[in-house]
Amino acid sequence: MSDFSKIQSSGISKLPFWDVDYDKLDLERDSLFILEKVFNYGLWSDYKAAFALFGHARIRKEIINASFLKKEVLSFLCLILELKPTDFTCYTKTQSLPPLWNS
Repeated sequence: MSDFSKIQSSGISKLPFWDVDYDKLDLERDSLFILEKVFNYGLWSDYKAAFALFGHARIRKEIINASFLKKEVLSFLCLILELKPTDFTCYTKTQSLPPLWNS
């Protein structure tokens, strides 16, 4: 089974991929992109399908390199994957940005 057919038969919906061509996603090449989209914009069923498709260990290894995760998604992933926010690239980048407004 090719990578293309794996993602299409994985149970991950097209919903999180509204802005890209879902049919051209490559499971290996685009894995971090797929995980970011699923966790930020997917449904609970997409979350479950991603864990079934990629596995707990691979998600834990890859998702820490995400460039953006919503705050609630970051909290969820920290709990489920037994990580700290500081383990995530997106969190450490956000913390290093200067504040937009001074009080």
